[in-house]
Amino acid sequence: MKVAIVGATGETGRSIVNGLANSSTIFEITALVRPASKDKPAVQALKTKGVQVVPIDLQGPLNELVSVLDGVDIVISAIHYQSLADEIPLSNAAKAAGVGRYVPCFFATKEDILDHIQRLCLPYTVIDVGWWFQLTLPDVPSGRFSYALVAPSNTIVAGGDTPCALTDVRDVGVYVAKIITDPRTLNKKVFAFTETKTQNQVFELVQKMSGEKPIGSELSAANLKQKVAELMKSSAINQVRAQFEYWNSWGLRGDNTPEYAKYLGYLIADELYPGLKGQSLEAFIQDIIDGKGEKVYSS
Repeated sequence: MKVAIVGATGETGRSIVNGLANSSTIFEITALVRPASKDKPAVQALKTKGVQVVPIDLQGPLNELVSVLDGVDIVISAIHYQSLADEIPLSNAAKAAGVGRYVPCFFATKEDILDHIQRLCLPYTVIDVGWWFQLTLPDVPSGRFSYALVAPSNTIVAGGDTPCALTDVRDVGVYVAKIITDPRTLNKKVFAFTETKTQNQVFELVQKMSGEKPIGSELSAANLKQKVAELMKSSAINQVRAQFEYWNSWGLRGDNTPEYAKYLGYLIADELYPGLKGQSLEAFIQDIIDGKGEKVYSS
């Protein structure tokens, strides 16, 4: 099965490459990269995993992109959130090339992209995953978690009692490899996650395992709503806006749960694949305590 990936050197993209490479299904993986990035170490590292690297400008001539996608079975977009506009020519080319399944990046303005895909009648699968473990943990007073946390989550949102589905980003590729080969998921949305916890439960687990009580700062529901309203006045997409919108979504409204996903018509990976389970949050915390943690976005 031939798979082309955009964003293969990002955190999600690397996880997907690893998941496909280690799957029992044989995948021929092609990474589409910007011509300016083809010599970067992260791109060269893909080749050592048997990934074919193809430099291509997604905003370039459509026929060139169609030619690259000719014979590809599945296109997966793990594109950077600031390049989401590139999904339009990518999906157009996928349709013209006869790609059998398109997996869009479902970050930020995701419904606009899905609407375009459906108007093309391009076969697709949407895959949403839980909030990453790597962005979930608070640091502890001694700071001994800080080496593994790119952004310690010590802000307690709206009281901290809203359940949130969680996943180790390194397991995303394992879920993706299973989902994209399943005929039941064609033209469907799938929600994949490992476990569900509230922020307060996460804090309690960290304290129990580390012996240190994390110090949290409160962000009230009222202040969160006010900040989101201010940010929504601008059309700019940036990390600050993304953070507050995510807090509003999973921390206040409770959008990031299997129950809400079902309401929206998602299939639940847990139910499709009962034996498929990623690493637990407890095991993830233990790795950090043991000095084995890895910080995301560090390369």
